[in-house]
Amino acid sequence: MEPRYRFRLYLLTAGILAGFGALLMRLHDFQILRRDKYLGMVPGDSKVTIREPGTRGDITDRNGIVLATNIRDYEVTFNLAEIDAAYRRQHTDRPEVKRIVLEHGMQREKTERDIVGIVLETVIPPLQNLGLARNFNATALRTHYVTHHGLVPFTYRADLSYEEFAKFAEHNLELPGVYLGLNSQRKYPYGTLGSHVLGYMKSWEKADIPEGADRKYDHYIGDAKGIAGIEKTMDDYLRGLEGTREMLKDEKGAIRGMVGYVRPGAGAKVALTLDARVQYLAEETLRHAGRAAAVVMDVETGEVLAMASVPDFDPNNFVPKINPEQWKAYDFSKARKSGNEAEPLLNRCISNFVPGSTFKLGTALSGAIKGYANRTFSCDGFVSYGNAKVGCWIWNKSHGSHGSETLPVAIKNSCNPYFNKLAGVVGSKGMTDGFTMLGFGKPTGIPLPNEAGGVIMGNREWRAKHPGAPVTEHDIALFSIGQSVLATPLQLCSMVTSIANGGKYYQPRIVKKVVAADGTTLVADKPKIEVDLLKQGVKESDLVTIRKGMWMAVNEGGTASAVKLPDIQIGAKTGTAQVNLILKTHDCWTVAFAPFEKPKYAVCVMVQDGGSGGHTAGPLVQHLIRGLINKDRGVKLPLQVQKEYGGHMKPIESIAALEDLPAADPNDTAGEDTGDEVMGDDAGAPPEPEKTTPAAVPTIDPGVDEEGTIPKAVPVR
Repeated sequence: MEPRYRFRLYLLTAGILAGFGALLMRLHDFQILRRDKYLGMVPGDSKVTIREPGTRGDITDRNGIVLATNIRDYEVTFNLAEIDAAYRRQHTDRPEVKRIVLEHGMQREKTERDIVGIVLETVIPPLQNLGLARNFNATALRTHYVTHHGLVPFTYRADLSYEEFAKFAEHNLELPGVYLGLNSQRKYPYGTLGSHVLGYMKSWEKADIPEGADRKYDHYIGDAKGIAGIEKTMDDYLRGLEGTREMLKDEKGAIRGMVGYVRPGAGAKVALTLDARVQYLAEETLRHAGRAAAVVMDVETGEVLAMASVPDFDPNNFVPKINPEQWKAYDFSKARKSGNEAEPLLNRCISNFVPGSTFKLGTALSGAIKGYANRTFSCDGFVSYGNAKVGCWIWNKSHGSHGSETLPVAIKNSCNPYFNKLAGVVGSKGMTDGFTMLGFGKPTGIPLPNEAGGVIMGNREWRAKHPGAPVTEHDIALFSIGQSVLATPLQLCSMVTSIANGGKYYQPRIVKKVVAADGTTLVADKPKIEVDLLKQGVKESDLVTIRKGMWMAVNEGGTASAVKLPDIQIGAKTGTAQVNLILKTHDCWTVAFAPFEKPKYAVCVMVQDGGSGGHTAGPLVQHLIRGLINKDRGVKLPLQVQKEYGGHMKPIESIAALEDLPAADPNDTAGEDTGDEVMGDDAGAPPEPEKTTPAAVPTIDPGVDEEGTIPKAVPVR
């Protein structure tokens, strides 16, 4: 019996030891390994970590005038998961709602937590008692709860006055899941001014939340991002560093106070090369056309002083989110042929158009590179290329001809045969190489999204699209006079800059400098010369010859007579390109530089659906140059809030000479050194505009214009 007894004793002992071992393992698991988890489940205080976005940097013009800044708003947000949890602690029932949802192409009924009902029952009544309740979108709240649950707070109000903020702050501790904070929203103080350069913002979305954010934060508030213009290309500089707020929450879910705070950082300040007053001048000038673009550049630095495009848009309408009706007023889909056909969101300054006779300046420079700037050619009215003819405007008009011409006279007369023959001796490769050197056929690299590069025959991009296709003499003839090719107003203005300054082709600049919040320079203010034409075969005397032709076009009855001013010498060239043979629509151009003796400004204006370069674009260029010269003479240009200009699709045969803009109000000190740096909200709102959109139609006589009859063009390939 004894051995059997001992066996049972051993078995009992082993069982007890195994039981104690299992108990110890579970105690280790609960008390050591999973201690933090279960402590968090014990009723008591807990911390809530909130991710806050950085403060976006300002965008200013070259003189410090703020074009994009931030305004501070007090906001109320709901953590819907916390509101739901607080409700469940006090109620045994589970309020639900049934909805019809579409899944896999089929409709079905789905039961969900009635978060809207919970909010209406538990949160809204206390707010009503305080006089702080506002209507909200129930569908948006329900969708937000299903999509984000508690990680992303639902914005209930972002329009609190300071008095409302104080009342909320006093009673906020009594409302579980309700948070009070500061919100920073983008603001464009001058409305539509520079809208195509500045761009616009888009609110952050769920897809922008990085992986693992739910483990680091209880609430996640993301950064709005730039999706157009400088807001997009400089987004990494403009964004500030994120901040963190830690709030103490009691066992009932009510906030007891803040226990930790890392202030969000400020983004860098981006200073543009734009002059806000010159930009205003350019935009007001273009409002005499339906759809147009204007670029003004400093010929000694390549800096863009103005880049205007009409119609335009108000970037404030994208803050915090654009509504569908407003988007329809802006958007245009060529594929669907729907929306606003005038395309207000299109920056025409960096978009492709047919350049017409303005390309003759590029042909002249390509000839100068090869040593042909002093060649004389005869205009017999047209040039034959097999069965094809390229006629001169004077032949098409009266069967006349210009006879023997030098380069300056050919520029003055805008003679097609002269430039056809010059291009013929330069050759296909010489034309392609010359225009490529002048920045055509490729984007300039200016830091703006969606910049077009234009189209020129014979370059790598053209050959990739036309493998094996020859470039015929007729092709080169059309190339030489700006037909069957494409270019942007910025490219043409950059070319004129190099003609005016003695042969230096500068990289076009729109960003002057970028400075971090701590004063560190991130992007230096430094012009960059891309090509020195004097080192590529062009002689200074060649540039003098080309400039002389542009002067003659203005002052000796040439094609750019509409640009002439009595007290300032100007060089210019016009161009008219027929872009639709059936509708007879034209892209109308005038490019110019001034003052002639000591060039300071290069200007390019393009008008869609105009009568001719001289009749339509010429008066606008004259108006711009007159304003620029007045500015240099001490007249302060006006600067006001710009309202949207919708433009139109109507053809404009001609535009009358424009009156000068009124001088700025003497009390207008924007951009001046007043001894105090005034930024953001403290700068105050600019004055509202006093006038409405001008009308445009009266006729002028600009003198001889090569577009009296348009040479036959072939479609762009």
